Amino acid sequence: MTLSKDAPIRTAVIGFGLAGSVFHAPAIFADQSFQLASIVTADSERQAKARLSYPMAEIVPAVEELNFAELDLAVIATPPETHLPLAKLALAAGVAVVVDKPFTPSSAEGLELIAAAQRAGKPLTVYQNRRWDGEFLTLRKLLDRNALGEVYRFESRMERWAPSIVKAWKMQAKPGAGILFDLGTHLIDQALLLFGPVDQVYGELNARRPQEPSDDDVFIALKHSNGVRSHLSMNVSVAQFAPRMRVLGSEGAYLKEYGDLQEAQILSGVLPGDPEYGVDPESHWGLLGHSGETRRIETERGNFPEFYQLLARSLNTGTPPPVDPLDTVAALRIIEEVRAQQGL
Repeated sequence: MTLSKDAPIRTAVIGFGLAGSVFHAPAIFADQSFQLASIVTADSERQAKARLSYPMAEIVPAVEELNFAELDLAVIATPPETHLPLAKLALAAGVAVVVDKPFTPSSAEGLELIAAAQRAGKPLTVYQNRRWDGEFLTLRKLLDRNALGEVYRFESRMERWAPSIVKAWKMQAKPGAGILFDLGTHLIDQALLLFGPVDQVYGELNARRPQEPSDDDVFIALKHSNGVRSHLSMNVSVAQFAPRMRVLGSEGAYLKEYGDLQEAQILSGVLPGDPEYGVDPESHWGLLGHSGETRRIETERGNFPEFYQLLARSLNTGTPPPVDPLDTVAALRIIEEVRAQQGL
C-alpha cells in the first residue's frame, strides 16, 4: 500500500486518554504529512478537550461513526483488551493501522493481528515511542562508536512515585493491565533492539500498594544470545529514584540519572515543533566513564515525532514501517514467560 505524496495522510485517533491526547494527536497535528481528520472518544470532557485543541477534526463518540472511506490511517489508542478487535475492524475497512503499546494482551493475539493485516494487504505497526527517548538514542550512538567496548550488562529502569491506585485501565485486573505490560513493554523492547534475542528469562512480579489488582513492582533479568545480561526494573512506589540507565562494558560505562522529558514537556504545553522540545538540560546529561576518567555526554535530542515521520515515508513509498510488529510479539513472549513463572 502506497499513498499519494501530494495529499496528507487522513488520520483518525481512536481513544483520547493519555496515549491519544499526549503522544499521538500532538505529533500527528505537528506533522504536515498528516491530517488529523477524526478523534473518537465517548467521554464528554475529552470531547470538549479535543474540540478545543483540534477544531478542524471531526469528534465522534464511537468508532462505528467513522467514515473509513475518507481515511487512510487509524491509530488505536484505547485499552489493550480492545486493540485486537478495533485494529481488525480498521484493517478490514481498508486503512493502515498504528496500535499503541502494549500491542495486544498476548503474543497469540499479536500474531492474529499481523495475519489480519497481511490478509487485508494493509500496513500495520506499533507505537514503541521509547525507541526515540533521548537517553536511548544517546546509548545507541555510544554503542555504534564502540565507546564502551564489549557490553556485558544493561541496567534499565522506569520508576514512578504513585502510592495511591489510579482508577485507570493500567491498574485494573484486565488483559494487558499492570506495569509489566505498561512500562515493561518499553524496557524489553529497548533491550531486544540493542542486544538481540534472549536465551534465559527470570522475573519477579509484586503488587505493593494496598488493594492493588495488578503488578506494580517488577524485575526482569534477561540473558541475551550474545552474552549480554539485561536487568530491567519498573515500579510505581518509589520515593527515591535509582538511575534511569547504567550500561557496563569492557572499556567504559554510561550512567544516566534522569529519564526522557518529552512526556512531561507535552503535558506542560511544550509541543513537538517547539525549539526546546526534546532537549535535555545540561544538568541532566549522562556520564561516560572511560580509562579512569568521567565526563558528561550531551543527551541526543528526544524525538517521539520521528515515529510518524518514518510512518509517513513508509506509507508514501512502501518502505518498512518504523516498528515491525514481530518485534513487539517477541517482547510479549518474554512478558508471558515472566507471568508463567508466577503461575499466571
